[in-house]
Amino acid sequence: MRLALACAFLSAAVSVIGLLLSLIVVDNAIADALQFPEGTLIEATLPGQPQSPLASSDVINAIRANANQTLLARGLLIAVFAGCLGGAAGYIIAARALGPIADVTATARRISGGSLDERIALGGARDELRDLADTFDAMLDRLDRSFDAQRRFVSNASHELRTPLSVIRTEVDVTLSDPDAPPDELRRMGEVVRDATDRAGSLVESLLALARIEAQVQNGLDNIEDVELADAVPRAVHAVGPEAEAAGVTLHPDAGAAPVRGDVHLLEQLVANLLSNAVRHNTAGGQAWVSTRTDGRWVVLSVSNTGQQLDESSVTELLRPFKRAADRTAAEGTGLGLSIVDAIVRAHQGSIALTARPEGGLEVVVRLPARTADRK
Repeated sequence: MRLALACAFLSAAVSVIGLLLSLIVVDNAIADALQFPEGTLIEATLPGQPQSPLASSDVINAIRANANQTLLARGLLIAVFAGCLGGAAGYIIAARALGPIADVTATARRISGGSLDERIALGGARDELRDLADTFDAMLDRLDRSFDAQRRFVSNASHELRTPLSVIRTEVDVTLSDPDAPPDELRRMGEVVRDATDRAGSLVESLLALARIEAQVQNGLDNIEDVELADAVPRAVHAVGPEAEAAGVTLHPDAGAAPVRGDVHLLEQLVANLLSNAVRHNTAGGQAWVSTRTDGRWVVLSVSNTGQQLDESSVTELLRPFKRAADRTAAEGTGLGLSIVDAIVRAHQGSIALTARPEGGLEVVVRLPARTADRK
């Protein structure tokens, strides 16, 4: 309505301005066209007067006054009509142009009620309002995916924590139900409770670590320094060595120069998590390879291992929290190792790619910006 009133006022104002200009032009045109020698008398009849000789100046003034009155009266009517027409046209145009905003508002109200399934899906020509509606729909898609991922994360975390707690509760109830339980049974119960407690503690620590790293993804790394990623390889090999030996997995390290800038502790955790996964999810007597190198502007960390056949289309899902491959059981790990790796990579502005090896197993390739003189 405000736009309609503005259009009406503008149309009327333009008409009035045009009328004033017309009055000036017509008046000057009459004065220039009717010129007589001084003292000339003209036989004319003025309104309400008898015919008589009149001075030329009186005749010219009468013609000018009549023309101005006629033009002014009809011009004002035209201005009123133009104002009404402009207001009606403005109202129609504004209603059609701003109608999609009403759809956006209505959708926003429905979404505020708790449903993220609504979409505007505005059709028509590609204009500013269509771009606004499409941007709003894209934002809703991202929010929907984010909230859905959050719900899955909370559900999975609750499930993972419920498992060790259920084990503890069951062991305690079974043992306490037997008043004559022998010491060996009590010791066995204590060992089971300890293992379940360790698993729950490991899960909580992993959740806290993931939350801290995700915060650094959003806000930037807390500690940044020059790091030689190749130095993290022998440390990771040494840490995972006993587990690899027990599983009969042979490690093949190849640490080439890989200078980067970042958090040394997170980068060491990155290598350790990947190598630990390569050993843990391997076959008896299998192989695991870890290497670092520099490829132009990028440092490349590659970790691959033998193992079961994996579906190429679903390996990227392993980066999601609590997503496990078919060879992982509920008792193995927390399901957050690769999620933490992905967060560390993103915190360092890198990329990660997972590929199922044709002969079985998984290959993980991490690319991080290489440290150069201008990046120090």
